[in-house]
Order: sequence, then C-alpha cells, then structure tokens
Amino acid sequence: MKEGLIKKHLRKIPLFTKLLDEELQSIVDISQMRTYKARSFVFMQGDPLDRVFFIHSGKVKIQKTDATGREQIVSVLQAGEMFPHAGFFRKGTFPANAEILEIAQLIVIPIGDFENILLQYPQLCITLFKVLEEKIVDLQNRLEEKILHDMYEQIIMLLLRLCKSNGIQIHDKYKLTTQFTNRELANMIGTSRETISRTINQLKRKKLIDIDENGFFIIIPEKLQEEIA
Repeated sequence: MKEGLIKKHLRKIPLFTKLLDEELQSIVDISQMRTYKARSFVFMQGDPLDRVFFIHSGKVKIQKTDATGREQIVSVLQAGEMFPHAGFFRKGTFPANAEILEIAQLIVIPIGDFENILLQYPQLCITLFKVLEEKIVDLQNRLEEKILHDMYEQIIMLLLRLCKSNGIQIHDKYKLTTQFTNRELANMIGTSRETISRTINQLKRKKLIDIDENGFFIIIPEKLQEEIA
C-alpha cells in the first residue's frame, strides 16, 4: 500500500511525469516514506549529504545559520517539491538546515542510488538539470534585487516571489498559504523585523496588500508591480 502511495505521488512530480512505469518503479524500489513531526529537523547544516527528499505533504523550511547564530530563511517548500538541490555527483554536506513547519510526509531516496538511476535514464538527468537551472536563475534574481533595489523594493519583490512559491491565485489576487511572521520575512532578505513591519503597514495603507482574519497575506501582484515600476 505504501509503495503504491509513493508511486502515485512520484508520478505527479514534474521530474518523473514522462517516465515509463518500469523506469518509475526503479525509483519507487529505492524510496521510503517517512513522517516527521512539526519543529523537528530533517537534517542539519553540515551533516553528510546522503539523501534527497520529495515532499508528499506538509511544509519544510530551509534555513542557514551563520557563525553568530543568525538565521537566514532560504525558502519554504510545499508538497511536490524536492530538496536539497545541491550535492549530485559529488561528496559533500547539506548546505542548510531543513525544519518541518507542520507534520510532513517525505519520500526519502539515498542520493547514491538516485544518481545511479540518473545515469541509466539520460532524459531524467536532463530534466533534473533544468530544475537546477531554475534554482540558479532564482538565486541570480535575488542577488540582483540586493544590488539594484532599496529595502522597500526588496520587500515588495519578496512578497511577489512568495505569491509564486507559497500562494494560490484567487481572481486577481494571491493568498499566501503559509503564515509568515515579520521576523521570518526579515530573515529571508537580511533586514530587521521593524523594517518589515513598517513596510507592511505602509503597503496596507496603500491598499496594495491585506491580511485576512486568519493571518494570511492577501496580495495584488499587479499593484505591487506598479509600485516598483
């Protein structure tokens, strides 16, 4: 039953949608489904990089910690996503911490076994490289934001980015499906909680964003884009 659940989920992931049944089965054979409690860690920064994960349900926060203990949130991942995106075909360590935000079921694959399958199926390898390319472009865009835009604009760009990665579209608006505190938003772009709070209030006064009764951001991307145009 669990094997069938793993196969059904993997079939929905873009990386595996074009695989034949026998090709997908080879991945199912090396996969395990594991349940993680909220606030537990899947791995810690610096641990040996020996596994790759696909999220079946729940949410996972990827964050790095510097020498002073300061947290920087890289991303909040949801069902259907894979992590980490580093470490293929080389020895290394996990580049960040992976913390469970809400109870999660993860499909776990030993990275060595996964690499062997990638070598067997070149098309799968090419698809994976395309996924990694998207991540590289995203990181380049974030670096450009830091260099070319002031903090007010960076916060707006962060909200626009979260619409795509952690939001659902409702007509001309987006609702973020993850509740982010001002501290967490600040940790995503290296600013202070006070700056985030001040900017959020300013955007609310301009009616560019709102927060619903459950604390989720409601964002109008078109108006935010106009604000930084």
